[in-house]
Amino acid sequence: MPVLISSIVTYSPAYTIVPTYECFNRCTYCNFRSDPGQSPWLTLAAAEDIYKGLQNEQVCEILILSGEVSPHSPQRAAWFQRIYDLCELALAMGFLPHTNAGLLRFAEMQKLKSVNVSMGLMLEQLTPALLKTVHRHAPSKLPELRLQQLEWAGELQIPFTTGLLLGIGETSDDWWETLAAITQIHQRYHHIQEVILQPHSPGTQQTFDAPPFDPHQLPAVIAKARQILASDITIQIPPNLVKDERWLLACIEAGARDLGGISPKDEVNPDYPHLQEQELREILQPAGWELVPRLPIYPQFDSWMSGELQAAVKQWRKTLTPVSILQGQGSKNLPIF
Repeated sequence: MPVLISSIVTYSPAYTIVPTYECFNRCTYCNFRSDPGQSPWLTLAAAEDIYKGLQNEQVCEILILSGEVSPHSPQRAAWFQRIYDLCELALAMGFLPHTNAGLLRFAEMQKLKSVNVSMGLMLEQLTPALLKTVHRHAPSKLPELRLQQLEWAGELQIPFTTGLLLGIGETSDDWWETLAAITQIHQRYHHIQEVILQPHSPGTQQTFDAPPFDPHQLPAVIAKARQILASDITIQIPPNLVKDERWLLACIEAGARDLGGISPKDEVNPDYPHLQEQELREILQPAGWELVPRLPIYPQFDSWMSGELQAAVKQWRKTLTPVSILQGQGSKNLPIF
């Protein structure tokens, strides 16, 4: 029986590559960063070995996730070149790169577009109040700079993922204002693929002394977000941060339709192991949801890519799109793969 589009939940078969954990920001809730100079950079040779090991694993997305080197650092150019080279190598070895490396210059984004099918940057929260608390020592967390990156992505026609971090000292009104800002920019450029709603989940490295965001609040937040966001923006939630299966299903019922990249390790939340594909399937299927793999770029954005990237994406679409869905609905009606 063909799968109905309304019953589909997607995820990306992904693997995260970290060029460096060093970061000049010091967000107090972070469980990812290390101090500048304390984290060796990933070499291209080491990355090539990793990519080779993934070539028979049905991994389509390589998420390039990096700590930020200061734009004023003498290491900035080398850092950016390493990210570019890692993307170029991933593409050459048959993968689809997606980069999230913090704030980038317009020219850097423009160059990365040639070796990425999509990119991302979390807005987290736009309230300036956090600059006095969790973002006090985080120069790149200025709200106006992060909004500018979303604008640039639209101008450059880069399919983009952004999101909110919930429970870091903001108010509910801050959520709605941030979501409204995302929609406003999207209505101008129509380039936002997904918005992630990520609950703060305490880890062993952070210094931020606050409880986890109550996952029981998430369904209501998702439902309201669904009303604020444009209808063609998918809401994503990280299932490893919603421990209770009932509340994970409640989040999906409320309007979340994507579970993000599923890889061996959640680098941002290393204390919370990813639920793997089969585990998720066992939760979703009894409730009537079909878990379906997707690419890191949605079909409506294919024409924004170079011919080389389009060819790579076309091949992956043939590999990942379930036949039953194509037979039942027609691929032109599927905004999710």
